[in-house]
Amino acid sequence: MSTSEAITRSVRVQVRCEYAPERSAPASQHWFFLYTITISNEGDQTVQLMTRHWTITDGNSEVREVRGPGVVGQQPVLPPGESFTYTSGCALTTPFGTMEGTYRMVAADGGEFDARVAPFTLSEPYTVH
Repeated sequence: MSTSEAITRSVRVQVRCEYAPERSAPASQHWFFLYTITISNEGDQTVQLMTRHWTITDGNSEVREVRGPGVVGQQPVLPPGESFTYTSGCALTTPFGTMEGTYRMVAADGGEFDARVAPFTLSEPYTVH
């Protein structure tokens, strides 16, 4: 399991990622990873997550970008002290890679900023016999 954490303007983004063998087919060059993200508002102003931007790099250094509204169909509003947790997934054609990104946040005062998602590793665990 891999983890990462970043804080941007009092918004903490914590990631926990793990390999999902039941959704993977290595013989077909398909590896699937689940990541759980907790976004916490540690500031004194309500914020809302509007969009996401991911940069995904596989083991062959192939890069793809994903952009879209919200996360898992939601644009959560986080009052001070509140958190939002969700789980999503990423498929790769290699047994390892990395992900990083940003969430576009809008504060109650109308200010916008990008909350950073620190890089985390997508990796099939290897067993040593």
